[in-house]
Amino acid sequence: MQSLYQIIMLILDVVWFIMIAHIIMSWLISFQVLNTRQPLVAQIWYGLNRLLEPVYAPIRRFLPPMGGLDLAPLVAFIILIALRIVLQNNVGFFL
Repeated sequence: MQSLYQIIMLILDVVWFIMIAHIIMSWLISFQVLNTRQPLVAQIWYGLNRLLEPVYAPIRRFLPPMGGLDLAPLVAFIILIALRIVLQNNVGFFL
C-alpha cells in the first residue's frame, strides 16, 4: 500500500508541475513576453490547455463570471494542495 501512496503523490507532483507551467506561461503570454504565433510556444500552450481544460471546466461552471479574470487555475491549485495535505496527514492508511 505504501507504493500506492507514492504513486498518487507522484501523479499529484506531475499535475502540480504542469499547473505551475501553465500559470507562468499564461502570465508570460498576457504580458507579451511570449508570442503564441511562434510554433513551439503555440504547441506547448495548446498542449497545456488540452491537459488542464478537463480540470478547469467543471470549476468554471461553479465560479461566477469575473470579467477577464479566470480564477479556475487558482481554485484547482488550492484543491490540489489540499488533496496533498489530506493524503500526507493520512499516510498511515497506506501502510
